[in-house]
Amino acid sequence: MENRETVSKNFIEREIDKDLREGVYETVHTRFPPEPNGYLHIGHAKSIILNSGIAKEYKGLFNLRFDDTNPTKEKSEFVESIKEDVAWLGADWEDRLFFASDYFEKMYEYALKLIERGKAYVSALSAEEIKEYRGTLTEPGKDDPDRDRSIGENLRLFKEMKDGKYEDGKYVLRGKIDMKSPNINMRDPVIYRIAHLSHQNTGDKWCIYPMYDFAHPLEDAIEGITHSLCTLEFEDHRPLYDWVIRECEIETPPRQIEFAKLYLNNVVTGKRYIKRLVEDGTVDGWDDPRLVSIAGLRRRGYTPESIRNFVTLCGISKSQATAEIDMLEYCIREDLKPKVKRLMAVIHPLKLIIDNYPEGQTEELDAVNNPENPELGSRKVTFSRELWIEREDFMEEPPKKYFRLFPGNEVRLMNAYFVKCVGFDKDDSGNITAVHCTYDPLTKQGPEFKSDRKVKGTIHWVNAADSAEVKVRLYENIVDEEKGVYDEEGNINLNPNSLEECSSYVEKELIEAKAFDRFQFVRNGFFCADPKDSREGAPVFNRIVSLKSSFKLPQQT
Repeated sequence: MENRETVSKNFIEREIDKDLREGVYETVHTRFPPEPNGYLHIGHAKSIILNSGIAKEYKGLFNLRFDDTNPTKEKSEFVESIKEDVAWLGADWEDRLFFASDYFEKMYEYALKLIERGKAYVSALSAEEIKEYRGTLTEPGKDDPDRDRSIGENLRLFKEMKDGKYEDGKYVLRGKIDMKSPNINMRDPVIYRIAHLSHQNTGDKWCIYPMYDFAHPLEDAIEGITHSLCTLEFEDHRPLYDWVIRECEIETPPRQIEFAKLYLNNVVTGKRYIKRLVEDGTVDGWDDPRLVSIAGLRRRGYTPESIRNFVTLCGISKSQATAEIDMLEYCIREDLKPKVKRLMAVIHPLKLIIDNYPEGQTEELDAVNNPENPELGSRKVTFSRELWIEREDFMEEPPKKYFRLFPGNEVRLMNAYFVKCVGFDKDDSGNITAVHCTYDPLTKQGPEFKSDRKVKGTIHWVNAADSAEVKVRLYENIVDEEKGVYDEEGNINLNPNSLEECSSYVEKELIEAKAFDRFQFVRNGFFCADPKDSREGAPVFNRIVSLKSSFKLPQQT
């Protein structure tokens, strides 16, 4: 029997297959439509990867389109950051970059068409009155007093709105649908409002702007989008999406399909919360490595491959679920483990002096760069009488099962010799300032080393004489996980220990690290040279993730 690989498709792919099979569409055309009112976060990555991936899978087209219909919050800075994020994640829009504002003239013409067909009217109700007239989930809405305004009067008022005759809030344009609809979105929604604001793309050309629910389906239609893939909160808006397409008489209507958002436990993704953290100086901008903004993850050292794998593991469905940050960390570990060099760095340094090692003598020892990847080769590390070790690798009075240095105990120095602790120095405050050891020259690590003597502990080190002093940043979740993300008043429960900056010592070759160079620091985790604060000869290293994890990949069934 012929072996055939079974390809498991998600529900969106199955719907697209059906549309193509039935001739609804001849090709597939998707888009990612962000509003440029902030930086993208990990949740947006799912939409970027899904939409661009679907287009690639079906050999179709993918657009990057900015839904810039609200000039009150939009900035060119956000446009540029989004373009960088989308490209970094591997979504190739080529020359298919668009703005909703490119279509303002066409949208205005469609609005005039709705008025002429008796499907839209100008209302003088205030925002509060519109809300009051709309009704509730259990009570139908009431007709707007202007609902039966004549077509000629509606056309005149709407044109005067466009010409700037009226102040903000004086009038709005509403779709004329059904004030008794069980779907509140269909109760004569506002589709245009007056806003005398300068737009980041069109300047002062317009003083009326379309609402998202009116603009978005038209943008899709104008661009020839076939499948408008969006998150579940737009499911109740789909009847309005279809109404706009139908009443504007679009010949080849796009189809909206909803999928579940990507949520992470105990993280901050809301733009207004992140904006507050940025503005009050709690974080170092929208790209602070403690944030799960795409820019923050990139700066911290995450790779696009790790985020794409994370999205794949989370899956595509209509069932709302929440992922753990442990899964994201698992993905970056798995991506980097075979790719990067494993070098030695001492984060919290303590001097180690080998009393019987000849003063002034230095030797070079062999060290493998990555045991899992022979192609990364090996290097020479220098060794001498004085070294730096981690402060936590020595204890004056250790607990049981502590196998590192303490008085009388012997350990191996990684890639080097056995050393035995024979003493230590303290300052006037009782702090340990140096550890004294002796070494056994017959225990040099290498293929020639043979001995029945065993040690239970191995610690890493760097040579004090030629190591490089650098700044290292250790990150924890910016949220206090025990308290949850928000308190009763809606403020973020901040973790006071979310950032620790250390003056550390690293192997000398690390001083040449360039922005985004990634390494594993032995026993300390994966680190990346910060692209914002590193300088030539003075890198700053961000810890991407520690080495330890309790996360286990779910078993496939």
